[in-house]
Formats: sequence, C-alpha cells, structure tokens
Amino acid sequence: MGSLKRISFLAHSLGGLFARYAIAVLYSENALYTGQSNDLADSTLPCSARRGTIAGLDPINFVTLATPHLGVRGRKQLPFLWGIPILERLSPPMASILAGLTGSQLFLTDGKPDKPPLLLGMASDCEDGKFLSALGAFRCRTFYANVSYDHIVGWRASSIRREKELVKPPRRSLDGYRHVVAIEYCPPISSDCPHFHPEAAKANEAAQNEHSMQNTVEYHEIMEEEMIHGLQRLGWKKVDVSFHSAFWPFFAHDNIHVKNEWFHNAGAGVMAHVVDSLKQQECFLLRLLACSS
Repeated sequence: MGSLKRISFLAHSLGGLFARYAIAVLYSENALYTGQSNDLADSTLPCSARRGTIAGLDPINFVTLATPHLGVRGRKQLPFLWGIPILERLSPPMASILAGLTGSQLFLTDGKPDKPPLLLGMASDCEDGKFLSALGAFRCRTFYANVSYDHIVGWRASSIRREKELVKPPRRSLDGYRHVVAIEYCPPISSDCPHFHPEAAKANEAAQNEHSMQNTVEYHEIMEEEMIHGLQRLGWKKVDVSFHSAFWPFFAHDNIHVKNEWFHNAGAGVMAHVVDSLKQQECFLLRLLACSS
C-alpha cells in the first residue's frame, strides 16, 4: 500500500452507484487542500489545489458505463418496459418485492414519505456521506451511456440529461473508436444543493399511497430535476455510445463493457476509448507533476 499514490474507479451499471457510495465512505478531507476556494464548482482545479483523498490516495478518474445515476423510475427509464404506462405504474411496488431494498432505491421509493431517497442524497453532501465532495475530488469524471438498444438503463439516466436535452446522436463512430459517436464536455454549473422540499414529500406520499401514472410522473420529475441540479455542480465528460450498426445491438448493456469477448466484442472500440482516455489523463498528470517539481 505504501507504494500506491493514485486511485481511479471504473464501474458498469449498478456498480457505478456502488462506487459512488464507496468513495464517499473512503473520502477524507486532508492535506491536498492548499487554501483555494472549496466551492464544488472549482473541481476542475489541478490536483494539488483540490481537497481530499480516497482511501488516502490521490483520486484521478471516475468512470461509469451505463449506470442509472437518476434511478430507473419515470418514462422509459427502464427501457425493457417499452414505455407502456401500466407496466411503468406497476413497476415501483413490484421492485421492492423482487429486488428488495435495492429495487426500492432505484425506483426512489425507499425511506419514509418525508425522508429523501438515497439517490437524491447521493447528489449532494448529506448526513449519510459527502458524496459530491468525494466525486469532486477526482480530476476527471466520465459517463459512458448507450443512446439506444440498452434495455436495462435509459440514456438520460446514464448521462444525467433531461428528456428535452436528448437529441438525435450522430450515427458515425469517432475515428478509431467504433460505436463511440459523441463526446460532450460539461463544465460545472452553479446551482442550489438538491432538496427534498415539501412538494417532493407530498408527491412521494401520494405516489406511495396511490400508484397512479400522474403521481408517479410528478414525483419522478421533481426527483430527477433535483438530482440533476446536484450532479451538474461538478464538471463531467459525457461519452455517447451507439450499437445501432452492431450485429447484436440488443446486447448494448453488456456490449459497452465487453462482458464476454465472443458475444459482446462489439464494445471493443468503447473499451479502447476508455483505456486511451485513462492513459491520456495519466500522462497529463505526470507532466503536471514534472512541471511543479
């Protein structure tokens, strides 16, 4: 352990949420802070100017692949339901039966009516942990998101976008990275911390008491907006992936991380992009350290 100095995280699907929780547990504010502003909007400052370590190590990259950062509740957030209203209405109460606490957390039905769901808390620093500060300590944060054919995680949930922000993606892959179709660099946006305000509590109670589509949509829209407000306080790199031209496009959720080299090798170009991005960041860091020494 003594020879280790830096740490990065690469996680797929639900593992991305596990990783976000884990880094908050492992996060500590310490000697990396040199006196500059501790505003979360300054999370793109050089490593020596930022606060905190993860497990005592310098955090470099935090990368997720097809992770449901906004949960799976809401219109077409769980794509295999095909946006059918009755199925989306029945899913939240069934989730806790079939998947226990994890299902409730993904559908934002965990906790009491007046208590925010876990995923909302994870878009901020709260009593459960300094989730946003832990993410902000990383030099680079990257989302890889499937724009289509992913039947487990929707595009906007994995790229923290509002539905109105989803535009038709390019169909042509980037040179050298098959199926990687677009990259967007999103600077931090100053906004209020996410809140579980009275309207949210009221909508949550209504949604739990009567699982109507109106109650479900209202509650989810409030939660989604609050989670986006929290997470956009950090800068992100968003990488869009499209397997529309792959031989087995419907395996997009597993293709994106090449779960099996025979069946899911369509994602080889995506993995090459991940590897090259990590190498580029490491080279930049080494140059920065050399200049500062």
